[in-house]
Amino acid sequence: MASTSTRSSRFGPIAASAITSTGSGTVSSSLPTFDSRQWEDELGKADISKHDLNTLVFDYLLIEGFSDAAVEFARETGLPADVDHEKVQERMEIRQAVEDGRVEEAVRRVNELDPEILDTNAPLLFHLHLLRLIELIRIDDVDNALAFATAELAPRGAQNPEFLADLERTMALLAFPDLARFADDSPSSSRPPPDSETLTLFQDPAFIPIMALMKRSQRVKVAKELNAAILESQGHGMETKLSGLVRLMAWGEQKLVECGLGLPEEEKSKGRGWADKVLGNQSGH
Repeated sequence: MASTSTRSSRFGPIAASAITSTGSGTVSSSLPTFDSRQWEDELGKADISKHDLNTLVFDYLLIEGFSDAAVEFARETGLPADVDHEKVQERMEIRQAVEDGRVEEAVRRVNELDPEILDTNAPLLFHLHLLRLIELIRIDDVDNALAFATAELAPRGAQNPEFLADLERTMALLAFPDLARFADDSPSSSRPPPDSETLTLFQDPAFIPIMALMKRSQRVKVAKELNAAILESQGHGMETKLSGLVRLMAWGEQKLVECGLGLPEEEKSKGRGWADKVLGNQSGH
């Protein structure tokens, strides 16, 4: 950890009490303020290795499935590149299957790849089964949806009470078929909207988490969870290092603001904005 004298030299004259937390975790006196020029000067003092930046880019390309580009980038920058293209391709095809709603195919291929991925991750398997139920509801296959919920989901909900809330929300789609049709934003959806009375009902905030299940974002969420599990099983990080850095940047920015550090106004939400854009782009490719 940096000493008090080091911090004072970088951020101007700061009383020791300004950087010491009290027992309650609060700051005992005011922290310094920065204008835009001072803030840019401080950022300019950061020593960022080009090799580290190249490693971030390589990791992003590899984790996001651009294996050919990753190898070419490594060759151009002198990074070591031991890439198993078949594994990357298989992982991305499984991810795409979930995003397309082909859940049964994704589960089969994961089990062929490594059965322990799902055998040792009960929440992930439950989320995949829930998505399978949602896809049956999407195509109005009510009989199979009920049979699947009874055979696969109800027993897991009974054994794991933490799963019950998600199961109840999903089953609500069967109770409100118009809601399911209205909320469906898949490209294949061409059903007419419900009548005005039903639309008014669906404006109730209680329906928002239920309608979210029919959105493409639900498929993407489960696909990311499965992708992370496959990456972990193959000895990689569960997400790109870039994702981790922008999360850390957003968290650090929030803590600085909460502690009362006088950041320039345009800097107070930059990290969170970057996190939303980077993580959002990764979610939707």
